[in-house]
Amino acid sequence: MGIFDQGATQRPGFLEVPISPWFPVLPQRRFAGGGGGSPLPPGIRAPIAAFTHLYDIAFGVTKEMALIGANELKKKMLITIENQPYAIMDVVYASPTARGAGTMVKAKVRNLITDAVLDKTFRTSEKFEEPDVVLAQASCLYSDGESFHFMDETTYEQFSLGVDQLRDDVNYLKEGLSLHVMKYNGNAIAIELPPFVELAVSSTEPGGRADTGSGGATKPATLESGLTVRVPLFIKEGELVRVSTQTGEFVSRA
Repeated sequence: MGIFDQGATQRPGFLEVPISPWFPVLPQRRFAGGGGGSPLPPGIRAPIAAFTHLYDIAFGVTKEMALIGANELKKKMLITIENQPYAIMDVVYASPTARGAGTMVKAKVRNLITDAVLDKTFRTSEKFEEPDVVLAQASCLYSDGESFHFMDETTYEQFSLGVDQLRDDVNYLKEGLSLHVMKYNGNAIAIELPPFVELAVSSTEPGGRADTGSGGATKPATLESGLTVRVPLFIKEGELVRVSTQTGEFVSRA
């Protein structure tokens, strides 16, 4: 048994970390400048806080990471499975068929690194970490037919993602669209679309005079990105419409 296996302590708000019984126990957080009416003067609190931070680094103390429950999974959410980042493409909650059985969660997930698509089944009690993915503000520049080209608006770095990587996201892309790029280990791996995008109607059949404002009646319309949606009969070619990137449905006139 090593010296770090003989004892343990836990600082408030942190995971338990084994420590040596010969290593002095650090003051509680309240003595490091936090709440609780610290009796120590500011000149002493700051060095203790700095020493506490170094202790965290030396002994691997990390803040508790919020976990995502399987019963919280939603489309386009990011989770970690076996140390790999995945995006939820689709999720279905299956009611138990046997007496006493629990609800199961069936999800189609895409590996953000390999682009492999897998079908997974989870128990509702299972939990997942969020992958260490960095989001950066970016804009769509143009498409060359095989890839879409983007620019990181902070670093001005340009990068491209293939149509196969973007999948259904290509239905919402247009020149100048502001979005987020997901970076894993510094490499662009995917994009995160805004909740809604505004796209021009490139073609649709005109609605008759009597049909205008008829409420539930709809017709198909092809948008500038190639996406086809159902729109009210009064929508005309050239108009801008707002579309949900979650459902792919018409929301309103822009």
